[in-house]
Amino acid sequence: MPRQKLKDSLREFERALEGPETGKKFVLKLFVSGATGRSARAIENMRNFCEQYLKGRYELEIIDIYQQPELLEREQVIAAPTLVKELPPPLRKLIGDMSDKEKILIGLNVKPKKD
Repeated sequence: MPRQKLKDSLREFERALEGPETGKKFVLKLFVSGATGRSARAIENMRNFCEQYLKGRYELEIIDIYQQPELLEREQVIAAPTLVKELPPPLRKLIGDMSDKEKILIGLNVKPKKD
């Protein structure tokens, strides 16, 4: 295969992996502590945020620290709720009930779409 064609194919493949729009796929983990009100708020807030700002280009995993305590040390989580952004780099961690959209936008480096 000619070199240029190979480069173009590789570029198309990478774009397909990244996802639509800006090309950034967000991989997020939300660590919560059981069925508390604060945990429920954090889950609802993050689901709403993701649907509003990251629709079609995110994976959100909810992890209950009581059910999977071994992940706390591996992910170095010291409080709950904590949101861990694994992708795109850099790794980021946000603590709280995820009600402050501005803080999340800045923390995840998400640029809101202009209407």
